[in-house]
Order: sequence, then structure tokens, then C-alpha cells
Amino acid sequence: MHGAIVQLQRLAELFRRRRVQLAQAVGLTEEQWRVLEQIATEHFMPSLFARRRETSAAAVSRTIRQLLDKKLVSVSVARDDGRQRRYVPTAKGTRTLDGLRERRRAAIDAIWMDLDPAQLDAFTRFSGELATRLEAYAADEK
Repeated sequence: MHGAIVQLQRLAELFRRRRVQLAQAVGLTEEQWRVLEQIATEHFMPSLFARRRETSAAAVSRTIRQLLDKKLVSVSVARDDGRQRRYVPTAKGTRTLDGLRERRRAAIDAIWMDLDPAQLDAFTRFSGELATRLEAYAADEK
């Protein structure tokens, strides 16, 4: 059991480091990448994003300003509600996301594609069950 926990912690740290590496490869921080990805979805709302990420609206606003400074996103006032801002990736932002996705896809292919499908299925089932248990335990602790 303890060996499994150590390996899970190792995996979590490696995934975190890999995300940082991918972001840095295109001149972003991990948080800038997260926000840019969300802006690329149709209905990005900074306050909702902040709530879901359990961060402050000010932190998200700061990251948006950084993306604006890098010319990766543009902002306009919503046509139907002048209080709302509409954020969209610029052409440069879209190219940046495409580059990130391509690098990520290449890493997935290099690391995951030749693994045994039965082992992947077993890992998927086990990790899903473990995640469900952790979520339930965390909810009970509240």
C-alpha cells in the first residue's frame, strides 16, 4: 500500500513537472496555459473559472492581463451586456495552443501508445475507483 502511494505521488509530481515544461516550451506559465485553454472554450467567465479553480478573481485577472500583454488573447465588450467582457484567443494564441497540444500529443504517443492495452484498462479502472474514494473521503472531511 505504501509503495503504491509513493508511486502515485511520483506520478502526480511528474505530470505537474511535465505540464510546466510544456508551458515553458511556448513561453507560458502553467496557469497562463490553463486560462488560455479555458478562453478558447466558447463561454469563458473569469469569476466562474476562479471559483472552479479555488483561486481568487484577482489572480485570474492578473493572468488574463499577462495573456493580453503577450498578445495571446483579445478582449471586447459583449454586445448584449456591456458589463460582460468577451475573451478570445488571437491568432498567436491559437498557434500557441496548437503547439502545446502537438507537443502533448507527441509525449502521449511516445509514453503511452505501446503500453499493454489490458494493463491500461486495469489502470484506468483502478485509478477511477481510487479517485472516487479520495473524493468521497475529502467530502466527508468537510
